[in-house]
Amino acid sequence: MSVFTWTIILVVATFSVYIGIAIWARAGSTKEFYVAGGGVSPLANGMATAADWMSAASFISMAGLISFMGYDGSVFLMGWTGGYVMLTLMLAPYLRKFGKFTVPDFFGDRYYSKTARIVAVIAALIVSFTYVAGQMRGVGVVFSHFLHVSIEWGVIIGMIIVLFYAVLGGMKGITYTQVAQFCVLIFAFMVPAFFISFQMTGNPIPQLGMGTTVTGDDNMYLLDKLDRTLVDLGFHEYTSGTKSTLDVFAITAALMLGTAGLPHVIVRFFTVKRVKDARKSGLYALLFIAILYTTAPAIAVFARQNLIDTVSETSYTDMPEWFKKWENTGLIGWADKNKDGKVQYLPGDAFDGKPVFETTVRGESGERLIVNANDTPNELYVDRDIMVLANPEIANLPAWVIALVAAGGLAAALSTAAGLLLVISSSISHDLLRKTFMPNITDKQELIYARLAAFVAVCIAGYFGINPPGFVASVVAIAFGYAAASFFPALTMGIFSKRMNKEGAIAGLIAGLLFTTFYVLKFKLSVLWGLEPILGSNSPEDWWLGISPEGFGFVGMIVNFLVAFVVSRMTPAPPPEVQELVESIRIPSGAGEATH
Repeated sequence: MSVFTWTIILVVATFSVYIGIAIWARAGSTKEFYVAGGGVSPLANGMATAADWMSAASFISMAGLISFMGYDGSVFLMGWTGGYVMLTLMLAPYLRKFGKFTVPDFFGDRYYSKTARIVAVIAALIVSFTYVAGQMRGVGVVFSHFLHVSIEWGVIIGMIIVLFYAVLGGMKGITYTQVAQFCVLIFAFMVPAFFISFQMTGNPIPQLGMGTTVTGDDNMYLLDKLDRTLVDLGFHEYTSGTKSTLDVFAITAALMLGTAGLPHVIVRFFTVKRVKDARKSGLYALLFIAILYTTAPAIAVFARQNLIDTVSETSYTDMPEWFKKWENTGLIGWADKNKDGKVQYLPGDAFDGKPVFETTVRGESGERLIVNANDTPNELYVDRDIMVLANPEIANLPAWVIALVAAGGLAAALSTAAGLLLVISSSISHDLLRKTFMPNITDKQELIYARLAAFVAVCIAGYFGINPPGFVASVVAIAFGYAAASFFPALTMGIFSKRMNKEGAIAGLIAGLLFTTFYVLKFKLSVLWGLEPILGSNSPEDWWLGISPEGFGFVGMIVNFLVAFVVSRMTPAPPPEVQELVESIRIPSGAGEATH
């Protein structure tokens, strides 16, 4: 059977399972909608948390970024995995002991202020919408290539599916759907890795294959071969970095601290019965996450070497079918600048921005002509987000393996998108309406508002999928920076400092969020949306202290802490009952059910 047929079979089968689970686990109360009834087992919650955590950025984009960044790409591995350890050990048990539905719930009660709750809602919406933009782009990329539909229709199909089980089932439906999605995505990620590792090195274990010799290449180690190949082409060595030590530290710290402040991951720990179950589910999730995260560097190496071996100095007329199929998505492009009919893959941008194809005109070699080619020697553009998806095709694996990767990419993107949509809907229905502006509404009315909010949120998320702001992982990294600069300090001080008051927390959160937003707008606006900078130069040479926008959330976090500390010392201490609440939170035992 063809790749298209296999893709239809696997996508329809997996989506049918997701929809069936949503119908079976539909929410009938606000408690089921927000925290799945609070009775999820640690193992199931661990699998659901892993699926929630391993988004399109992890499945589709991370290995692609590492394959082009090389050593510098290790910041994603260190930051995201280290942050999850921090969240599991440092925050999750105490937040579970608090026993509420949402992160803004914690802010509202711990900081005894409706203003604190509203500011937390605004921060949650900023983080979640930035994050979900990357997920919907991943959905569009997968659908556009594998199902031969436009990116617009691909995003719309994904919107309908995720809206169905998120609105119908709430957290209860999402949790058990994410268990199924974890099984799909981890199987889809590992199977081609086993195939390609054995194909290239003779070792079926990708983590080991990456460090062994290449089959039939005079006992040359794979990483040595990749280093030599890249240097011969004029690129930097794969195994050495180009980023400054400070920038590497800042990005890693921003990703770590942002992980510990992500609302859609934190809320997963509210779905279990006891504090010890939160710890257990965190351990399970970390083990499940490690399967993918230890494999991603190997996938990155295999993909980059396979790509170079396939396209470099190859005549376009001899190019394999996968290349010409991916051309149709606009995510890969070639311009024959020197008119020799061969692909010249060299350092530098091949085009001004992304390739813009002529709709009808073809070149002398049959290639799709591009209207925005520049004068650099490089003739090839490769979108980082296609490396994992195209890797099985580049390696000429069986059709069912190629289709399996498509199903896995969709599972990863939709699982995280659902969790983010729930954060958005609960922030509006529970924290803004029930807890702030409409305290007298019934549970039934609150549930209706939550579902309406989810509908609006998925429409906005769909817009970002159709008009993507950048590579999946780079967009998601910005979201982590926002979480680090806003939620992490206030959550940490709310748990471990009885002296932190509402004035300090609110001032710190606003300062961290605004400071980070200023930097992102200044240096990332034209990169993400193609807009002219509105706050001056956006050249990387002008980065403050050499810190990239992806890492500036770390600086925003420091600003948050400093402002919060100074303001709290200049204003009255929290009431005695709040200080007693903090004392009780720090003894993580005897947690009851999540409550309003």
